[in-house]
Amino acid sequence: MAGSMPKLVFDIETSALPLENFDDAQQEYLLRELNRIPDEAQRAVRHGEILQLFNLWPMTAQVVCIAMLNVETSRGQVLFIADDCEEQADQTPVEFIPCVDEAQLLAAFWDVARHYEGVVTFNGRGFDVPFIYLRSALLNTPISRKDWLGYRFQTEPHCDLADQLTFYSSGRDGAGRRFNLDFYCKAFGIDSPKSHGVSGLDVNRLLAEGRYRDIAQYCLRDVQATLLLYQIWRERLGGIK
Repeated sequence: MAGSMPKLVFDIETSALPLENFDDAQQEYLLRELNRIPDEAQRAVRHGEILQLFNLWPMTAQVVCIAMLNVETSRGQVLFIADDCEEQADQTPVEFIPCVDEAQLLAAFWDVARHYEGVVTFNGRGFDVPFIYLRSALLNTPISRKDWLGYRFQTEPHCDLADQLTFYSSGRDGAGRRFNLDFYCKAFGIDSPKSHGVSGLDVNRLLAEGRYRDIAQYCLRDVQATLLLYQIWRERLGGIK
């Protein structure tokens, strides 16, 4: 991934930490709203929903995979947590690198990231970047690029396609309505990452089953789709103010 400071497109996958990782006060705080639901069945449903939301919060989840590609060369790496830390023997444009834990994964990511001035994401300003910033801070992992949140109304150093394709609209109505990556991919004729039968909702289960490479492959498909969407945006919409 050498070069003269090219752009990096990346995506992360996260997995909820076990509820047992938190003390009684933390658990009470996280599940407090359940006390307001009198019906036992409804309470159980909401309990499951809250546990699913753990995946989205950096205080209750960990990063288990980061896929990244050089925008210009499409070469890159996929870092993923795995019990089996044997690296791939074959040489391909994308290297799959197993990591023993989240701290090693994040350290390896920031080592790569320092070589890139710009970053491309889909909803990275709202999720991926703040998530890895906070997880890195919690683990005391040095952050090599602290400017990636950037100014929302500029595409340097961070081009967030979720912002660009909605023209910075925050609503759900009108021409600026936000769609998910799957919808945009299908609309623009790009192979959707979810077309292979795996989605982000499957990460917890795949991790529990030890299917680490499946998580890595899904995350890579997300990044490949984001890269193709970025190329379309740059050719057809880039520069619109």
